[in-house]
Amino acid sequence: MSAQHPEHTLDNPPASTPVDAIAHWQRLPAGSLAGVSTDHILWSERVPGGGHWSWRLKRGTALRFVALGADANVSVVLYAAHQTLERYNMPDSLKAQHTAHYRHGHVLMSDMGRSMASFTADSLGWHDPLGALLDTPTMQRRFGEHRFEAHRNGMHRSGKDGLLIEIGKHGLGRRDLIAPVNLFSKVTVDEEGRFHFAAGHSQSGDFVELRMDMDVVVAVSTAPHPLNPSEAYAPPQVGVVAWRSGPAPADDFCRTFRGENARAHHNSDVFAL
Repeated sequence: MSAQHPEHTLDNPPASTPVDAIAHWQRLPAGSLAGVSTDHILWSERVPGGGHWSWRLKRGTALRFVALGADANVSVVLYAAHQTLERYNMPDSLKAQHTAHYRHGHVLMSDMGRSMASFTADSLGWHDPLGALLDTPTMQRRFGEHRFEAHRNGMHRSGKDGLLIEIGKHGLGRRDLIAPVNLFSKVTVDEEGRFHFAAGHSQSGDFVELRMDMDVVVAVSTAPHPLNPSEAYAPPQVGVVAWRSGPAPADDFCRTFRGENARAHHNSDVFAL
């Protein structure tokens, strides 16, 4: 392995350490867990930059994502656990909420009109739903080809390939890959319809939280945003903390944010009965 491409330092516990004793969240930046009840934390992870992960989560579980470096990006896709043909629908979510970006109060709606997840906490106020994914040809053209055989954990992996690997673990394939939500990233659109990436939008310690409003399959990639102009493939790590938040109460901010959100939450509530 080339010395120029060292392996990532993976913060794995020894085999003798029980899973429930892994407390990565205790080493996250101060303030990044504001509002989280540490008594209800289920588990935590540190996902390497360019890494990917997936989980099956129950309704009333929250994921807190914490940037561990500047210009972090987490591409997220959601599928209903009971039937993965139901999934996050970007056009319906944006249209119903009259927005072109996500922030605290917004919900991610399925193509069945149900709230799949809600933005219950957010230090940034802008998360990108439009910029799509970094694919492998673009990644190799910009950063060169860095294969696992030569660079081990220092390899380059695109967001598209990372998510395809993860959804494949749940019986899904290329035709099932949907437009993601790019957490921590900001993309604006000018009067000519051109996209512009806001470099420096996120810093270490920024966070965003998604509460699951249905039982869902969640897959994430921490590869760079496709519009990030950086000349080096160097995406930062992202901390992830799962905790029991409980379902949205009647006076939940996301539920009451818009009338459309209330209907989407109602549809999820009825489905869960």
